[in-house]
Amino acid sequence: MRHLTAIALLLLASACATAQLPQYPFIKYEVNKLHFDTSSASMNTFFQKWQRMIDSRQGNINIVHIGGSHVQAGTMSNTIRTNLMHAYPSFVAGRGMIFPYSAAARCNNPRDYIVHCPQKVTLTRNIYKDHTYPLGLCGIAVTAADSLTEVQIVMNEPTVDYSTNRIVILGHSDQQVVPLLSFDGREIYPSYVAKSSDRYVFNLSTSVDSFAVIIPCQQGESFTLTGIHLSNRRPGFSFHSIGVNGAAVPDYLRCQNFTRDLRMIHPDMVIFGIGINDANVTDFDTAAFRSNYLTLVDSIRSINPDCAFVFITNNDSFRAVKRGRRKRTHYEVNRNGSLAREVFYRLAHDTDGAVWDQFEIMGGLKSMEKWYKNKLAQKDRVHFTATGYQLVGDLFSDALFNAYRQYSANH
Repeated sequence: MRHLTAIALLLLASACATAQLPQYPFIKYEVNKLHFDTSSASMNTFFQKWQRMIDSRQGNINIVHIGGSHVQAGTMSNTIRTNLMHAYPSFVAGRGMIFPYSAAARCNNPRDYIVHCPQKVTLTRNIYKDHTYPLGLCGIAVTAADSLTEVQIVMNEPTVDYSTNRIVILGHSDQQVVPLLSFDGREIYPSYVAKSSDRYVFNLSTSVDSFAVIIPCQQGESFTLTGIHLSNRRPGFSFHSIGVNGAAVPDYLRCQNFTRDLRMIHPDMVIFGIGINDANVTDFDTAAFRSNYLTLVDSIRSINPDCAFVFITNNDSFRAVKRGRRKRTHYEVNRNGSLAREVFYRLAHDTDGAVWDQFEIMGGLKSMEKWYKNKLAQKDRVHFTATGYQLVGDLFSDALFNAYRQYSANH
């Protein structure tokens, strides 16, 4: 079994060495690492489970990436996900938790799965002050009402087999509407319904990579869909990305069913990418920011006390301001990125976790302007381009792989 680990480490080393990341003079590649105490119990537990899975060819590792628009965009998360799957092609488990974002109008969807919904649905996000229905782990919901609605899902990652034979639809209906599943020209009812947790479970006799959720509402009826979980019986990694445009830490704290849904995943590692919206204010309250994060960590630890946490510091960013008589838009550097960075290091210390210092790696204060001039960031100097998100995902992947290699070399 140790022979398998050695082979896997060689493949990992090769993957990292041959990644051929584009070189930019303003990026600090030399500091691209996970910062954590080598005696960290939670990080060591995570890497131990990783190594044990490779050795025994059994078990699953669940990683959850949670954040705002950087995560909803999907490119960064999917880059990390596919890097994991390509490094371990024999350990591809289910695609995990997804949400049909683009079922609603003007809502962007990750590119690794396609969503189509011909009917009109109503969108609810955790950033809204009032939630008509309680939200869960995904922090977002779509509501179908008064007529039959069909939400089509098609996997769109050609290099990875994410076929699934167990689909769990999360949602609720005051009128007891029960969703159906459609694939290969037939419709099926749930294998069972767990009403206490709003889960509709479909155990399939065959694996599928595309399907449709049928919501058979009649006049006066509605159904609110809060997530879809895709799994299979294979050992390996599942990388779940949870993102809501504009979300800050308190927005996830207001999701009533957050921990209830997360219990189904039982995360081994949570990668936090929340903070850019918290710090996009004039008066950034770092004490409240830290306190809110610790509350969120506690809720996750109530499910898995051994869960490892990785805190991604905020990227450098700018604020759009209006100046002059014509109120033209100018961009001013957001100096709260440095303040948030300090909080993330404290959080890692407080939670026995790790920091991935994106702020420093990308070049520090005002570096986002250089990313923009090199077509790695968008005009708002907050979000990256697809190329930029892919680069950030590759950098994080290298840091994660290297941390695991160092653990394995010492154990």
